[in-house]
Amino acid sequence: MCLAIPAKVIEVDEALQAGKVDYLGTKVKANFALLEGVQAGDWVIVHAGFAISKLDEQEARETLALLREIAEKSEPAGG
Repeated sequence: MCLAIPAKVIEVDEALQAGKVDYLGTKVKANFALLEGVQAGDWVIVHAGFAISKLDEQEARETLALLREIAEKSEPAGG
């Protein structure tokens, strides 16, 4: 199973259709060839290095909050 985490686009090289995204502070390369009009500041879902969909900031933040909640509930007691 794959888990998609929203990432914020921080850099775009239109000539290469690629750039960098920020996953909760970790910056990674991403290919934007599958989406049109990706710009810095956009939120995307990246799978296997390719941005596969865009989402709005509210949806991204709600998803991140839910993932944090799941992570907190899955921590062992006392940890």
